[in-house]
Amino acid sequence: MDEEDQTKLIDLVKELVNRLLAESPQQQNPKNPNFEASLRYAVRILSSRLTPSIAPDAAAIAESIKRRLATQGRSSDALTFSDLFTKFSAKTGTGSVNNKWAVVYLLKIISDDRKSSKNAVNSSNLLPNFGLDGHGFSNGSNVSNGKENKELGWRNNGVLMVSKDPENLREIAFKEFVNVVKEENEVSEEVIVRDVLYCCQGIDGRYVKFDASVDGYVLLHSVKVPRATRVMVRKLCELGWLFRKVKGYVSESMDRFPAEDVGTVGQAFCAALQDELLEYYKLLAVLEAQAMNPIPLVSESANAGNYLSLRRLSVWFAEPMVKMRLMAVLVDKCRVLRGGAMAGAIHLHAQHGDVLVHEFMTRLLKRVCSPLFEMVRSWVLEGELEDIFAEFFVVGQPVKAESLWREGYRLHSGMLPSFISQSLAQRILRTGKSINFLRVCCDDRGWADAATESAAAAGTTTRRGGLGYGETDALESLVIEAAKRIDKHLLDVIYKRYKFKEHCLAIKRYLLLGQGDFVQYLMDIVGPELSEPANTISSFKLAGLLESAIRSSNAQYDDPDILDRLRVKLMPHGTGDRGWDVFSLDYDARVPLDTLFTESVMARYLKIFNFLWKLRRVEHALIGAWKTMKPNCITSHLFTKLQHAVKLQLLSTLRRCQVLWDEMNHFVTNLQYYIMFEVLEVSWSNFSNEMEVAKDLDDLLAAHEKYLYSIFEKSLLGERSQSLYKSLFLLFDLILQFRSHADRLYEGIFELQSRTMESSLSSRDKSKSRRQTKDKSSEPGSWLSDGRKALTQRAGEFLRNMEQELDAIAKEYKSLLEGFLAQLPVQQHVDLKFLLFRLDFTEFYSQLRPNV
Repeated sequence: MDEEDQTKLIDLVKELVNRLLAESPQQQNPKNPNFEASLRYAVRILSSRLTPSIAPDAAAIAESIKRRLATQGRSSDALTFSDLFTKFSAKTGTGSVNNKWAVVYLLKIISDDRKSSKNAVNSSNLLPNFGLDGHGFSNGSNVSNGKENKELGWRNNGVLMVSKDPENLREIAFKEFVNVVKEENEVSEEVIVRDVLYCCQGIDGRYVKFDASVDGYVLLHSVKVPRATRVMVRKLCELGWLFRKVKGYVSESMDRFPAEDVGTVGQAFCAALQDELLEYYKLLAVLEAQAMNPIPLVSESANAGNYLSLRRLSVWFAEPMVKMRLMAVLVDKCRVLRGGAMAGAIHLHAQHGDVLVHEFMTRLLKRVCSPLFEMVRSWVLEGELEDIFAEFFVVGQPVKAESLWREGYRLHSGMLPSFISQSLAQRILRTGKSINFLRVCCDDRGWADAATESAAAAGTTTRRGGLGYGETDALESLVIEAAKRIDKHLLDVIYKRYKFKEHCLAIKRYLLLGQGDFVQYLMDIVGPELSEPANTISSFKLAGLLESAIRSSNAQYDDPDILDRLRVKLMPHGTGDRGWDVFSLDYDARVPLDTLFTESVMARYLKIFNFLWKLRRVEHALIGAWKTMKPNCITSHLFTKLQHAVKLQLLSTLRRCQVLWDEMNHFVTNLQYYIMFEVLEVSWSNFSNEMEVAKDLDDLLAAHEKYLYSIFEKSLLGERSQSLYKSLFLLFDLILQFRSHADRLYEGIFELQSRTMESSLSSRDKSKSRRQTKDKSSEPGSWLSDGRKALTQRAGEFLRNMEQELDAIAKEYKSLLEGFLAQLPVQQHVDLKFLLFRLDFTEFYSQLRPNV
């Protein structure tokens, strides 16, 4: 501003003061001393460099003035002010005021000063008050010059006197304040600030040191400082205490690496903490540079540059303190954790509403979870378990090939991070297992193409670093796509290359005795061999008989690979066991089918085979008995020469045997129908349907397990049907006992028939007949040839004994059958109740025993 402009400005100020003093006629004279004092006051206000603490907004200031006038009940003044302000704001161009906001703000604060006290100073040396009434900016207040006002130093209407300090009282006060501070502090604030910065780096300062008794940094008690300073130093040095904890954890973990309790996730956590500490070091470097500048006096603070005081340091430390506290909490939490458990614990602290904390935790977790996500990628797309420190939630163990799927890999729930759900973890586990199963058990490499296709479909890459924290949706998409394609490829290999369905059907036909002609022929040719004691049977001979049964039935047209897997197996035998008790068929399930047909599964198939084989043996025995009984219906005329009583007894015994056979045949036929159709065929149909809809190997295993369980439960082999199973086998043994009695009966009848025919021969042939039957007469149960009377007596005795034995068998059979039928209604499986319906369709047994 040049000299001419300064002159114009002073003239304008003089004119303004003159107009403001126009209300007091005695003060309008420019030569009046009050005019000179008021002019100096005005110039000082205008030349002041103090800046307001509010934002420069002229409209907001004007609105505040209008609201104040309205609340005071001066609505007309408020409207007038609004009109004047509108005109003032609209004035632009030459001669207008540029900084309109400053003018309005100046007028407002001058007006507000009079409200600060009821007392006022003498107004002789001040400008008149601005009342902001409707007649301009002056409200026409009278000036008071009384003695009371001079003593109080305040104007009645509230303008605070701001006059030049001719005696430099302000500087004197500042000097006195500095002296007081020096008396209260032995150490300057600059030194304390530098010590605090040292402590924040874990280094003891000259006056601030680490005290193990209080576990923190404290200012030495020998140093004389105000209590407020001591408290502030303690609060600021909390950052150093936190730094020591975090830095100590990082150093300790890195020194112990590659120990198993640190691992790659722990190493990544330490690296992330180290990066955050690096930013912290940068901040401390900036603060140390500022700490080199001296702290100015209060009187010099307006012109001071960058300096660092304790209060300023507390502001600088606000954000680092939040981060360092969070890192210290994570260090305490993760000290005993590793791997997925560590990542899950850190993730829980990321669920925070503070944006600063959330961003910090997200940045930290991206580093920490990087090894974990790489393990997931490698496992899902390559089947490789890169987990040398046991950090992954999938755990592998060395097992045989047949146990790879069931026991080779499992989930470690303790290492499962909370941001991966249990269902997703199960899918991750199964996908990697499928790849390893294809590679190890199936010797297949087609999974690699499926993995590449799944990565492309999910929009990710097969390279390292393709996934990270915060991309859970991308991870889930990749796992779903990989599982879908790899599981489908695995099932295709099992079904097409290894013919799983055909092998299941072969087990049904041969082990579950579904191939009728094969089973019948096998039983016919091995029957004589199996009737021998178990310790005399040759497995090689039985294998030859099995081969003969295959060649003599439709089984010969099956796949040679299937027939080659069918073997004879002899179970351990005890004293008195026959070949029927130890004979069984076995099926050789090779890799990879032994994953489904495990030893325990084949043991259950063996148990089913033994049950079905016993049922077929009973059926075969009854058929054999029928073959023995049927031809004798045409030989009854040969016994016409017997006594009437013997004939009646013979007919009664034959009828008793026939009725008992019919009852047993009815039971065995309906039971066999139930087993073969209601159990085996229905279960097979359900199993076939479930094989078609299976999406992975676990579904196939579950379907096969359900198939076996259904057969077990419906065939009385389950744990809940053991009593029923024992009753059924007692019935089977009784039927086999009946077969032996029937054979004895008809052997005796055959011998009686032959003796009757011999009695009608001539005496010329008797001696010859005796010589021919001499050997038989010495055998137990043979007939004596001492004449017709002796023959009749012997026949009657034999028939009575046989009838008594048949009556005993019939009585025991009836008792066992009624007990068996009585247990069927209480069985939980509905199909067993249907078996009761088939066995007692005519309610014959229910009428005999109403409580059955």
